[in-house]
Amino acid sequence: MAGRVEGKVALITGGASGIGLGCAEKLAAEGATVIITDLQDDKAAQAVAAIGKAGGKAWRLHHDVTDEAAWEGVIAEVKAREGRLDILVNNAGIAIGGSIVEMTLADWRKQTAVNLDGVFLGVKHAIPLMRVSGAGGSIINMSSVAGLKGSAILGGYCATKGGVRLFTKSVAMECANAKDGIRVNSVHPGIIDTPIWITIGAATNPGANAPPDLDAMSTMAVPLGVKGFPEDIANGVLWLASEESRYVTGAELVIDGGLSVR
Repeated sequence: MAGRVEGKVALITGGASGIGLGCAEKLAAEGATVIITDLQDDKAAQAVAAIGKAGGKAWRLHHDVTDEAAWEGVIAEVKAREGRLDILVNNAGIAIGGSIVEMTLADWRKQTAVNLDGVFLGVKHAIPLMRVSGAGGSIINMSSVAGLKGSAILGGYCATKGGVRLFTKSVAMECANAKDGIRVNSVHPGIIDTPIWITIGAATNPGANAPPDLDAMSTMAVPLGVKGFPEDIANGVLWLASEESRYVTGAELVIDGGLSVR
């Protein structure tokens, strides 16, 4: 099936690498015009070029998701250039691990600002533009398996991702009450092969010069026995972005090979 989001406009934060890049490529391949926002300007430019070479439509903006004025500027630019917004993927996130008794308040606040405040700001400023077209929309907030279950060295990260989970459900009910046609759902990846494991690995194994062995981790912890890739998450995001999920809101889509069940 092709063209599942044909003609739609999608904004993806943190879209220059990892899961965000996978989502950008997938949505563009299925017909959406994709706006990639990120602090990594070079990688974002490369992503836009690659999507264009593959026949898709994409452009980019420099974006700090913790800055409300930046969000206002991004949404204004999307409105000026596209006139509408149909899909928002709040994907930008960071992971700061380690013992909670050793975590600094500055690191706690930094992680909360990106992972939770960034999602709040995205939802706050995207909904009014989504309502302009009268066609509804789909907001997809990237949480994590860490938003469903605890981890001994990821207390701060779990707090932010758990917050995203319940924030998503609350906004889903607000939009449903408004009858604006906007659906709001969260996605919960498990062990996915992305750069975020570099920082998580540093917390679990201080002094290590390489990220953790995800294949070994998956063999031990994931019932399916293998790690996931950004495309696995992007496939779920595509479904939530498309009309195939028209009756789904306030849900949590877990894509983790069974990790959260074990």
